[in-house]
Amino acid sequence: MLDKTQMERLEAKAVNSAKTRQPLYAPRKKIFPKRASGSFRRFKWLVMAITLGIYYLMPWLRWDRGPFAPDQAVLIDLANRRFYVFFIEIWPQEFYYVAGLLMMAGIGLFLITSTVGRAWCGYTCPQTVWVDLFLVVERGIEGDRNARMKLDAGRWTARKLVLRVSKHAIWLVIAAATGGAWILYFADAPTLIGDVFNGTAASVAYVTIAVLTATTYTFGGLMREQVCTYMCPWPRIQAAMLDENSLTVTYNDWRGEPRSRHAKKVQAAGQPVGDCVDCNACVAVCPMGIDIRDGQQLECITCALCLDACDGVMNKLGKERGLISYATLSDYNANMAVATAGGSGPVNPSLVRTADSTFSARLAHFHIRKIFRPRTSFYMGAWTAVGLALIYSLLTRDRLEINVLHDRNPQFVTLSDGSIRNGYTVKLLNMIPEPRTIVVTMQGLQGAEMSVVGSDLPAARFFAIAVEPDRLNMLKVFVRQPADEVRHAAQTFKFRVEDRASFESDEYTATFNAPEIAR
Repeated sequence: MLDKTQMERLEAKAVNSAKTRQPLYAPRKKIFPKRASGSFRRFKWLVMAITLGIYYLMPWLRWDRGPFAPDQAVLIDLANRRFYVFFIEIWPQEFYYVAGLLMMAGIGLFLITSTVGRAWCGYTCPQTVWVDLFLVVERGIEGDRNARMKLDAGRWTARKLVLRVSKHAIWLVIAAATGGAWILYFADAPTLIGDVFNGTAASVAYVTIAVLTATTYTFGGLMREQVCTYMCPWPRIQAAMLDENSLTVTYNDWRGEPRSRHAKKVQAAGQPVGDCVDCNACVAVCPMGIDIRDGQQLECITCALCLDACDGVMNKLGKERGLISYATLSDYNANMAVATAGGSGPVNPSLVRTADSTFSARLAHFHIRKIFRPRTSFYMGAWTAVGLALIYSLLTRDRLEINVLHDRNPQFVTLSDGSIRNGYTVKLLNMIPEPRTIVVTMQGLQGAEMSVVGSDLPAARFFAIAVEPDRLNMLKVFVRQPADEVRHAAQTFKFRVEDRASFESDEYTATFNAPEIAR
Protein backbone atom coordinates (compact mmCIF):
# COMPACT_ATOMS: atom_id res chain seq x y z
CA MET A 1 0.00 0.00 0.00
CA LEU A 2 1.18 3.52 -0.78
CA ASP A 3 0.96 6.25 1.83
CA LYS A 4 -0.61 9.59 1.02
CA THR A 5 2.66 11.08 -0.16
CA GLN A 6 3.76 8.11 -2.25
CA MET A 7 2.10 8.15 -5.66
CA GLU A 8 2.43 5.49 -8.34
CA ARG A 9 5.31 6.46 -10.61
CA LEU A 10 4.62 6.19 -14.33
CA GLU A 11 7.43 4.88 -16.49
CA ALA A 12 7.39 7.90 -18.73
CA LYS A 13 10.49 9.42 -20.23
CA ALA A 14 10.58 12.66 -22.17
CA VAL A 15 11.12 11.92 -25.85
CA ASN A 16 11.97 15.54 -26.61
CA SER A 17 14.25 16.39 -23.70
CA ALA A 18 15.59 19.88 -23.15
CA LYS A 19 18.72 18.38 -21.65
CA THR A 20 19.54 15.91 -24.40
CA ARG A 21 18.50 16.86 -27.90
CA GLN A 22 17.98 14.11 -30.46
CA PRO A 23 20.08 14.16 -33.62
CA LEU A 24 18.18 15.74 -36.47
CA TYR A 25 18.13 12.54 -38.52
CA ALA A 26 17.52 10.11 -35.65
CA PRO A 27 14.58 7.71 -36.04
CA ARG A 28 11.39 9.03 -34.49
CA LYS A 29 10.61 7.80 -31.00
CA LYS A 30 6.88 7.19 -30.69
CA ILE A 31 4.92 9.14 -28.13
CA PHE A 32 1.97 7.48 -26.38
CA PRO A 33 0.22 10.31 -24.50
CA LYS A 34 -1.96 9.22 -21.62
CA ARG A 35 -5.50 10.54 -21.51
CA ALA A 36 -5.77 13.55 -19.21
CA SER A 37 -8.81 14.84 -17.35
CA GLY A 38 -9.44 18.26 -15.92
CA SER A 39 -10.64 21.74 -16.78
CA PHE A 40 -8.10 22.35 -19.54
CA ARG A 41 -8.81 18.99 -21.14
CA ARG A 42 -12.53 19.79 -21.09
CA PHE A 43 -11.81 23.17 -22.63
CA LYS A 44 -9.81 21.45 -25.39
CA TRP A 45 -12.76 19.12 -26.05
CA LEU A 46 -15.02 22.16 -26.36
CA VAL A 47 -12.63 23.97 -28.72
CA MET A 48 -12.19 20.83 -30.81
CA ALA A 49 -15.97 20.37 -31.11
CA ILE A 50 -16.48 24.02 -32.11
CA THR A 51 -13.64 24.21 -34.63
CA LEU A 52 -14.40 20.87 -36.28
CA GLY A 53 -18.11 21.69 -36.29
CA ILE A 54 -17.42 25.00 -38.04
CA TYR A 55 -15.12 23.38 -40.59
CA TYR A 56 -17.31 20.42 -41.49
CA LEU A 57 -20.76 22.02 -41.21
CA MET A 58 -20.24 25.58 -42.48
CA PRO A 59 -20.59 24.70 -46.21
CA TRP A 60 -24.03 23.25 -45.53
CA LEU A 61 -25.47 26.40 -43.97
CA ARG A 62 -27.89 28.29 -46.21
CA TRP A 63 -28.36 32.04 -46.55
CA ASP A 64 -31.17 33.49 -48.67
CA ARG A 65 -29.78 36.15 -51.01
CA GLY A 66 -32.70 36.11 -53.40
CA PRO A 67 -33.20 34.29 -56.70
CA PHE A 68 -30.15 35.78 -58.42
CA ALA A 69 -27.38 34.73 -56.02
CA PRO A 70 -26.21 31.46 -54.43
CA ASP A 71 -27.80 30.54 -51.12
CA GLN A 72 -24.69 28.98 -49.52
CA ALA A 73 -23.75 30.97 -46.41
CA VAL A 74 -19.99 30.79 -47.00
CA LEU A 75 -18.89 30.38 -50.60
CA ILE A 76 -15.69 31.17 -52.48
CA ASP A 77 -17.14 31.35 -56.00
CA LEU A 78 -14.02 31.35 -58.15
CA ALA A 79 -15.95 30.85 -61.38
CA ASN A 80 -17.84 34.12 -60.91
CA ARG A 81 -15.08 35.78 -58.87
CA ARG A 82 -17.16 36.31 -55.75
CA PHE A 83 -16.63 35.67 -52.05
CA TYR A 84 -19.82 35.27 -49.99
CA VAL A 85 -19.87 35.31 -46.18
CA PHE A 86 -23.46 35.38 -44.97
CA PHE A 87 -24.75 38.90 -45.82
CA ILE A 88 -21.36 40.11 -47.10
CA GLU A 89 -20.40 39.82 -50.76
CA ILE A 90 -16.81 40.60 -51.75
CA TRP A 91 -15.79 41.33 -55.33
CA PRO A 92 -12.25 40.87 -56.70
CA GLN A 93 -11.47 44.59 -56.47
CA GLU A 94 -12.48 44.47 -52.80
CA PHE A 95 -9.86 41.92 -51.85
CA TYR A 96 -8.52 44.44 -49.35
CA TYR A 97 -11.20 43.12 -47.00
CA VAL A 98 -9.49 39.73 -47.04
CA ALA A 99 -6.15 41.47 -46.54
CA GLY A 100 -7.66 43.30 -43.56
CA LEU A 101 -8.86 40.03 -42.05
CA LEU A 102 -5.38 38.55 -42.48
CA MET A 103 -3.94 41.61 -40.74
CA MET A 104 -6.38 41.12 -37.86
CA ALA A 105 -5.43 37.43 -37.67
CA GLY A 106 -1.71 38.30 -37.52
CA ILE A 107 -2.15 41.04 -34.92
CA GLY A 108 -4.49 38.79 -32.95
CA LEU A 109 -1.88 36.04 -32.95
CA PHE A 110 0.70 38.51 -31.60
CA LEU A 111 -1.79 39.66 -28.95
CA ILE A 112 -2.69 36.15 -27.80
CA THR A 113 0.94 35.05 -27.72
CA SER A 114 2.16 38.07 -25.76
CA THR A 115 -0.70 37.52 -23.30
CA VAL A 116 -1.10 33.76 -22.84
CA GLY A 117 1.80 32.27 -24.77
CA ARG A 118 1.18 29.65 -27.44
CA ALA A 119 -2.54 29.32 -26.76
CA TRP A 120 -3.15 29.18 -30.52
CA CYS A 121 -0.88 26.14 -30.79
CA GLY A 122 -2.35 24.42 -27.76
CA TYR A 123 -6.02 24.81 -28.54
CA THR A 124 -7.01 26.04 -32.00
CA CYS A 125 -4.19 25.19 -34.42
CA PRO A 126 -5.54 22.75 -37.07
CA GLN A 127 -2.59 20.44 -36.43
CA THR A 128 -3.44 20.27 -32.72
CA VAL A 129 -7.17 19.80 -33.34
CA TRP A 130 -6.75 16.98 -35.86
CA VAL A 131 -4.08 15.23 -33.78
CA ASP A 132 -6.51 15.31 -30.84
CA LEU A 133 -9.20 13.82 -33.07
CA PHE A 134 -6.88 11.09 -34.32
CA LEU A 135 -5.84 10.31 -30.73
CA VAL A 136 -9.50 9.89 -29.78
CA VAL A 137 -9.79 7.22 -32.48
CA GLU A 138 -6.52 5.60 -31.42
CA ARG A 139 -7.53 5.40 -27.76
CA GLY A 140 -10.98 4.13 -28.64
CA ILE A 141 -9.55 1.24 -30.66
CA GLU A 142 -6.24 0.39 -28.99
CA GLY A 143 -6.81 1.61 -25.43
CA ASP A 144 -4.98 4.14 -23.28
CA ARG A 145 -1.23 4.63 -22.95
CA ASN A 146 -0.14 1.32 -21.42
CA ALA A 147 -2.32 -0.74 -23.74
CA ARG A 148 -1.01 1.08 -26.80
CA MET A 149 2.60 0.70 -25.72
CA LYS A 150 2.09 -3.01 -25.08
CA LEU A 151 0.38 -3.46 -28.44
CA ASP A 152 3.13 -1.57 -30.26
CA ALA A 153 5.89 -3.61 -28.62
CA GLY A 154 4.16 -6.95 -29.11
CA ARG A 155 4.47 -9.25 -32.08
CA TRP A 156 2.07 -9.11 -34.97
CA THR A 157 -1.06 -11.16 -34.34
CA ALA A 158 -4.50 -11.26 -35.92
CA ARG A 159 -5.81 -8.98 -33.15
CA LYS A 160 -3.04 -6.44 -33.65
CA LEU A 161 -3.58 -6.48 -37.39
CA VAL A 162 -7.34 -5.90 -37.00
CA LEU A 163 -6.80 -3.05 -34.53
CA ARG A 164 -4.19 -1.33 -36.69
CA VAL A 165 -6.17 -1.70 -39.90
CA SER A 166 -9.31 -0.39 -38.18
CA LYS A 167 -7.46 2.60 -36.76
CA HIS A 168 -5.83 3.59 -40.01
CA ALA A 169 -9.05 3.04 -41.96
CA ILE A 170 -10.91 5.46 -39.69
CA TRP A 171 -8.02 7.92 -39.93
CA LEU A 172 -8.29 7.77 -43.72
CA VAL A 173 -12.06 8.35 -43.56
CA ILE A 174 -11.49 11.42 -41.37
CA ALA A 175 -8.76 12.65 -43.71
CA ALA A 176 -10.98 12.16 -46.76
CA ALA A 177 -13.83 13.99 -45.03
CA THR A 178 -11.41 16.82 -44.31
CA GLY A 179 -10.42 17.11 -47.97
CA GLY A 180 -14.03 16.69 -49.06
CA ALA A 181 -15.21 19.46 -46.74
CA TRP A 182 -12.57 21.83 -48.09
CA ILE A 183 -13.77 21.70 -51.69
CA LEU A 184 -17.36 22.36 -50.58
CA TYR A 185 -16.38 25.94 -49.80
CA PHE A 186 -15.76 26.54 -53.52
CA ALA A 187 -19.08 25.37 -55.01
CA ASP A 188 -22.63 24.59 -53.98
CA ALA A 189 -22.13 21.88 -51.38
CA PRO A 190 -25.13 19.57 -52.08
CA THR A 191 -24.54 19.71 -55.82
CA LEU A 192 -20.78 19.20 -55.62
CA ILE A 193 -20.94 16.30 -53.15
CA GLY A 194 -23.39 14.55 -55.48
CA ASP A 195 -21.07 15.11 -58.44
CA VAL A 196 -18.10 13.78 -56.45
CA PHE A 197 -19.85 10.51 -55.62
CA ASN A 198 -21.26 10.21 -59.13
CA GLY A 199 -17.82 10.66 -60.65
CA THR A 200 -18.86 13.75 -62.63
CA ALA A 201 -17.03 16.42 -60.62
CA ALA A 202 -14.12 18.37 -62.10
CA SER A 203 -10.74 16.67 -61.90
CA VAL A 204 -9.39 19.47 -59.70
CA ALA A 205 -11.91 18.46 -57.02
CA TYR A 206 -10.57 14.90 -56.88
CA VAL A 207 -6.96 16.11 -56.90
CA THR A 208 -7.68 18.49 -54.02
CA ILE A 209 -9.40 15.76 -52.00
CA ALA A 210 -6.49 13.38 -52.62
CA VAL A 211 -3.85 15.93 -51.59
CA LEU A 212 -5.68 17.02 -48.43
CA THR A 213 -6.47 13.42 -47.53
CA ALA A 214 -2.79 12.51 -47.78
CA THR A 215 -1.57 15.54 -45.82
CA THR A 216 -4.20 15.22 -43.08
CA TYR A 217 -3.52 11.52 -42.64
CA THR A 218 0.25 12.02 -42.64
CA PHE A 219 0.42 15.11 -40.43
CA GLY A 220 -2.33 14.19 -37.99
CA GLY A 221 -1.84 10.45 -37.77
CA LEU A 222 1.79 9.68 -38.55
CA MET A 223 3.95 12.75 -37.93
CA ARG A 224 2.02 14.45 -35.14
CA GLU A 225 4.48 16.32 -32.89
CA GLN A 226 7.13 16.35 -35.62
CA VAL A 227 5.07 18.89 -37.56
CA CYS A 228 5.18 21.29 -34.60
CA THR A 229 8.85 20.65 -33.83
CA TYR A 230 10.44 20.60 -37.27
CA MET A 231 8.00 22.02 -39.84
CA CYS A 232 6.17 24.87 -38.12
CA PRO A 233 8.04 28.21 -37.92
CA TRP A 234 5.94 29.60 -35.07
CA PRO A 235 7.93 27.98 -32.20
CA ARG A 236 10.98 29.88 -33.44
CA ILE A 237 9.07 33.15 -33.77
CA GLN A 238 7.12 33.05 -30.52
CA ALA A 239 10.12 33.99 -28.37
CA ALA A 240 10.03 37.48 -29.87
CA MET A 241 6.36 37.79 -28.90
CA LEU A 242 6.82 36.84 -25.23
CA ASP A 243 7.95 39.06 -22.38
CA GLU A 244 8.30 38.71 -18.61
CA ASN A 245 4.55 39.29 -18.12
CA SER A 246 3.32 36.69 -20.64
CA LEU A 247 1.45 33.75 -19.19
CA THR A 248 3.04 30.39 -20.01
CA VAL A 249 2.67 26.88 -18.64
CA THR A 250 5.33 26.71 -15.93
CA TYR A 251 6.65 24.13 -13.48
CA ASN A 252 7.04 26.04 -10.22
CA ASP A 253 10.23 24.44 -8.99
CA TRP A 254 10.40 27.05 -6.22
CA ARG A 255 7.64 24.92 -4.73
CA GLY A 256 8.27 21.46 -6.18
CA GLU A 257 11.99 21.02 -5.49
CA PRO A 258 13.65 18.99 -4.14
CA ARG A 259 11.34 16.36 -5.56
CA SER A 260 10.93 12.99 -3.87
CA ARG A 261 8.74 9.90 -4.12
CA HIS A 262 9.14 9.22 -0.39
CA ALA A 263 8.35 12.55 1.20
CA LYS A 264 7.72 11.23 4.72
CA LYS A 265 11.00 9.34 4.88
CA VAL A 266 12.92 12.33 3.57
CA GLN A 267 11.25 14.67 6.03
CA ALA A 268 11.87 12.22 8.88
CA ALA A 269 15.56 12.32 7.96
CA GLY A 270 15.46 16.10 8.40
CA GLN A 271 15.97 16.90 4.73
CA PRO A 272 13.91 19.45 2.78
CA VAL A 273 11.35 18.09 0.33
CA GLY A 274 9.17 19.84 -2.22
CA ASP A 275 5.68 19.09 -3.42
CA CYS A 276 6.73 17.21 -6.58
CA VAL A 277 6.57 13.46 -5.97
CA ASP A 278 8.28 12.64 -9.28
CA CYS A 279 5.30 10.63 -10.51
CA ASN A 280 5.90 11.59 -14.17
CA ALA A 281 2.18 12.18 -14.71
CA CYS A 282 3.00 15.44 -16.49
CA VAL A 283 5.32 13.60 -18.89
CA ALA A 284 2.87 10.80 -19.57
CA VAL A 285 0.07 13.10 -20.77
CA CYS A 286 2.22 15.42 -22.89
CA PRO A 287 1.41 15.05 -26.62
CA MET A 288 4.78 16.59 -27.47
CA GLY A 289 6.78 14.12 -25.36
CA ILE A 290 8.53 16.69 -23.15
CA ASP A 291 9.05 17.11 -19.43
CA ILE A 292 7.73 20.53 -18.41
CA ARG A 293 9.95 20.35 -15.33
CA ASP A 294 12.92 21.00 -17.62
CA GLY A 295 11.60 24.53 -18.17
CA GLN A 296 10.36 26.35 -21.26
CA GLN A 297 11.05 24.40 -24.44
CA LEU A 298 10.57 24.90 -28.14
CA GLU A 299 8.32 21.84 -28.36
CA CYS A 300 5.84 22.99 -25.68
CA ILE A 301 2.51 24.04 -27.20
CA THR A 302 1.07 25.14 -23.80
CA CYS A 303 -1.90 22.80 -24.07
CA ALA A 304 -1.87 22.63 -20.23
CA LEU A 305 -2.60 18.90 -20.10
CA CYS A 306 0.40 18.54 -17.78
CA LEU A 307 -1.30 21.09 -15.54
CA ASP A 308 -4.45 18.95 -15.37
CA ALA A 309 -2.40 15.81 -14.66
CA CYS A 310 -0.41 17.50 -11.88
CA ASP A 311 -3.49 19.05 -10.31
CA GLY A 312 -5.05 15.60 -10.18
CA VAL A 313 -2.01 14.28 -8.29
CA MET A 314 -2.07 17.25 -5.89
CA ASN A 315 -5.74 16.59 -5.20
CA LYS A 316 -4.94 13.00 -4.25
CA LEU A 317 -2.13 14.15 -1.99
CA GLY A 318 -4.25 16.81 -0.34
CA LYS A 319 -1.93 19.60 -1.47
CA GLU A 320 -2.61 22.93 -3.16
CA ARG A 321 -3.13 22.80 -6.91
CA GLY A 322 -0.82 24.78 -9.15
CA LEU A 323 2.53 23.03 -8.88
CA ILE A 324 2.35 23.33 -12.66
CA SER A 325 0.40 26.43 -13.61
CA TYR A 326 0.06 29.33 -15.99
CA ALA A 327 2.55 31.85 -14.62
CA THR A 328 4.57 34.84 -15.77
CA LEU A 329 8.36 34.96 -15.80
CA SER A 330 8.34 37.97 -13.49
CA ASP A 331 6.25 36.12 -10.88
CA TYR A 332 8.37 32.99 -11.26
CA ASN A 333 11.61 34.92 -10.75
CA ALA A 334 10.19 36.70 -7.73
CA ASN A 335 9.12 33.43 -6.13
CA MET A 336 12.45 31.78 -6.93
CA ALA A 337 14.16 34.66 -5.13
CA VAL A 338 12.01 33.92 -2.08
CA ALA A 339 12.65 30.14 -2.25
CA THR A 340 16.42 30.54 -2.64
CA ALA A 341 16.89 33.42 -0.19
CA GLY A 342 17.70 35.82 -2.99
CA GLY A 343 19.68 33.26 -4.97
CA SER A 344 22.13 32.52 -2.19
CA GLY A 345 21.32 28.82 -2.01
CA PRO A 346 19.23 25.97 -3.43
CA VAL A 347 15.45 25.89 -3.30
CA ASN A 348 14.29 25.56 0.29
CA PRO A 349 10.60 24.65 0.66
CA SER A 350 10.50 26.06 4.19
CA LEU A 351 11.07 29.57 2.81
CA VAL A 352 7.87 29.58 0.78
CA ARG A 353 5.61 28.26 3.57
CA THR A 354 4.67 29.50 6.99
CA ALA A 355 4.64 27.48 10.18
CA ASP A 356 1.09 26.29 9.50
CA SER A 357 2.14 25.01 6.04
CA THR A 358 0.34 27.75 4.11
CA PHE A 359 2.11 29.72 1.41
CA SER A 360 4.08 32.77 2.43
CA ALA A 361 2.54 36.20 1.85
CA ARG A 362 5.77 37.23 0.10
CA LEU A 363 5.01 35.02 -2.89
CA ALA A 364 3.90 36.76 -6.08
CA HIS A 365 0.61 35.80 -7.69
CA PHE A 366 -0.79 36.56 -11.11
CA HIS A 367 -3.30 39.39 -11.40
CA ILE A 368 -5.40 40.19 -14.44
CA ARG A 369 -4.07 43.75 -14.55
CA LYS A 370 -0.68 42.39 -15.64
CA ILE A 371 -2.22 41.55 -18.99
CA PHE A 372 -3.02 45.22 -19.64
CA ARG A 373 0.42 46.63 -20.30
CA PRO A 374 1.73 48.87 -23.13
CA ARG A 375 2.60 45.99 -25.43
CA THR A 376 -0.75 44.24 -25.28
CA SER A 377 -2.59 47.58 -25.31
CA PHE A 378 -0.82 48.46 -28.55
CA TYR A 379 -1.75 45.11 -30.12
CA MET A 380 -5.34 45.46 -28.94
CA GLY A 381 -5.54 49.01 -30.26
CA ALA A 382 -4.14 48.02 -33.66
CA TRP A 383 -6.43 45.00 -33.88
CA THR A 384 -9.47 47.08 -32.95
CA ALA A 385 -8.54 49.87 -35.38
CA VAL A 386 -8.28 47.48 -38.32
CA GLY A 387 -11.56 45.83 -37.35
CA LEU A 388 -13.42 49.13 -37.02
CA ALA A 389 -12.00 50.33 -40.34
CA LEU A 390 -13.27 47.17 -42.05
CA ILE A 391 -16.71 47.51 -40.46
CA TYR A 392 -16.96 51.19 -41.43
CA SER A 393 -15.90 50.39 -44.98
CA LEU A 394 -18.47 47.60 -45.23
CA LEU A 395 -21.27 49.82 -43.93
CA THR A 396 -20.46 52.75 -46.22
CA ARG A 397 -19.27 51.05 -49.41
CA ASP A 398 -21.12 51.68 -52.66
CA ARG A 399 -22.82 48.82 -54.45
CA LEU A 400 -23.00 50.74 -57.71
CA GLU A 401 -19.88 51.73 -59.63
CA ILE A 402 -18.95 53.19 -63.00
CA ASN A 403 -15.66 52.95 -64.80
CA VAL A 404 -14.89 54.64 -68.13
CA LEU A 405 -12.15 53.99 -70.67
CA HIS A 406 -11.51 56.55 -73.43
CA ASP A 407 -10.79 55.15 -76.89
CA ARG A 408 -7.06 55.33 -77.51
CA ASN A 409 -7.11 55.28 -81.28
CA PRO A 410 -8.50 57.51 -82.58
CA GLN A 411 -8.66 60.04 -79.75
CA PHE A 412 -11.46 61.88 -81.56
CA VAL A 413 -13.31 61.89 -84.89
CA THR A 414 -14.42 64.97 -86.84
CA LEU A 415 -17.84 64.29 -88.35
CA SER A 416 -19.14 65.66 -91.71
CA ASP A 417 -21.05 68.47 -89.99
CA GLY A 418 -17.88 69.58 -88.19
CA SER A 419 -18.90 68.24 -84.78
CA ILE A 420 -16.38 66.28 -82.70
CA ARG A 421 -17.06 62.76 -81.47
CA ASN A 422 -15.21 60.80 -78.78
CA GLY A 423 -15.70 57.11 -78.02
CA TYR A 424 -15.83 55.59 -74.52
CA THR A 425 -16.22 52.13 -73.03
CA VAL A 426 -18.54 52.57 -70.05
CA LYS A 427 -18.65 49.80 -67.46
CA LEU A 428 -21.65 49.74 -65.12
CA LEU A 429 -21.15 47.51 -62.11
CA ASN A 430 -24.24 46.32 -60.22
CA MET A 431 -22.87 44.78 -57.01
CA ILE A 432 -26.14 43.51 -55.51
CA PRO A 433 -28.02 40.29 -56.40
CA GLU A 434 -31.01 42.22 -57.77
CA PRO A 435 -31.71 43.69 -61.24
CA ARG A 436 -31.43 47.45 -61.49
CA THR A 437 -32.37 50.23 -63.86
CA ILE A 438 -29.42 52.59 -63.96
CA VAL A 439 -29.72 56.17 -65.19
CA VAL A 440 -26.54 57.43 -66.89
CA THR A 441 -26.25 61.22 -67.07
CA MET A 442 -23.63 63.45 -68.65
CA GLN A 443 -22.69 66.55 -66.64
CA GLY A 444 -20.75 69.40 -68.22
CA LEU A 445 -19.53 69.60 -71.84
CA GLN A 446 -21.90 72.25 -73.15
CA GLY A 447 -24.18 71.16 -75.98
CA ALA A 448 -22.91 67.57 -76.08
CA GLU A 449 -25.05 64.44 -76.18
CA MET A 450 -24.54 60.68 -75.81
CA SER A 451 -25.52 57.74 -77.96
CA VAL A 452 -25.20 54.03 -77.12
CA VAL A 453 -23.81 51.82 -79.86
CA GLY A 454 -26.10 48.90 -80.71
CA SER A 455 -29.08 50.46 -78.96
CA ASP A 456 -32.16 52.20 -80.34
CA LEU A 457 -31.99 54.80 -77.58
CA PRO A 458 -32.04 58.32 -79.03
CA ALA A 459 -29.03 60.58 -78.58
CA ALA A 460 -29.48 62.59 -75.39
CA ARG A 461 -27.70 63.81 -72.28
CA PHE A 462 -29.01 60.88 -70.27
CA PHE A 463 -30.37 57.41 -70.77
CA ALA A 464 -31.66 54.55 -68.61
CA ILE A 465 -30.43 51.00 -69.00
CA ALA A 466 -31.16 47.72 -67.24
CA VAL A 467 -28.27 45.95 -65.51
CA GLU A 468 -28.49 42.31 -64.50
CA PRO A 469 -28.05 41.35 -60.84
CA ASP A 470 -24.49 40.95 -59.64
CA ARG A 471 -23.11 41.70 -63.10
CA LEU A 472 -20.98 44.11 -65.07
CA ASN A 473 -22.69 45.75 -68.05
CA MET A 474 -20.27 47.09 -70.67
CA LEU A 475 -21.48 49.74 -73.09
CA LYS A 476 -19.92 51.49 -76.08
CA VAL A 477 -20.88 55.17 -75.81
CA PHE A 478 -20.21 57.99 -78.29
CA VAL A 479 -20.21 61.58 -77.06
CA ARG A 480 -20.69 64.24 -79.75
CA GLN A 481 -20.22 67.98 -79.31
CA PRO A 482 -21.04 70.58 -81.98
CA ALA A 483 -18.04 72.40 -83.43
CA ASP A 484 -19.18 75.80 -82.20
CA GLU A 485 -19.35 74.52 -78.61
CA VAL A 486 -15.80 73.17 -78.51
CA ARG A 487 -13.68 75.48 -76.37
CA HIS A 488 -10.49 73.54 -75.65
CA ALA A 489 -8.48 70.66 -76.99
CA ALA A 490 -9.14 68.75 -73.77
CA GLN A 491 -12.31 69.29 -71.76
CA THR A 492 -13.42 67.41 -68.68
CA PHE A 493 -16.94 66.29 -67.90
CA LYS A 494 -18.61 63.68 -65.71
CA PHE A 495 -20.51 60.49 -66.29
CA ARG A 496 -22.96 60.10 -63.40
CA VAL A 497 -24.84 56.88 -62.70
CA GLU A 498 -27.76 56.63 -60.33
CA ASP A 499 -30.19 54.02 -59.09
CA ARG A 500 -33.21 56.10 -58.23
CA ALA A 501 -34.83 53.24 -56.32
CA SER A 502 -32.00 52.98 -53.79
CA PHE A 503 -30.56 56.50 -54.25
CA GLU A 504 -27.10 55.03 -54.82
CA SER A 505 -24.89 56.90 -57.26
CA ASP A 506 -21.35 57.15 -58.56
CA GLU A 507 -19.41 59.49 -60.82
CA TYR A 508 -16.47 59.32 -63.17
CA THR A 509 -14.57 62.31 -64.57
CA ALA A 510 -13.71 61.81 -68.24
CA THR A 511 -11.86 63.85 -70.85
CA PHE A 512 -13.24 65.00 -74.19
CA ASN A 513 -10.53 65.53 -76.81
CA ALA A 514 -10.74 67.84 -79.82
CA PRO A 515 -8.31 69.11 -82.47
CA GLU A 516 -6.30 72.23 -81.74
CA ILE A 517 -7.89 74.10 -84.63
CA ALA A 518 -11.32 73.73 -83.06
CA ARG A 519 -10.47 76.09 -80.22
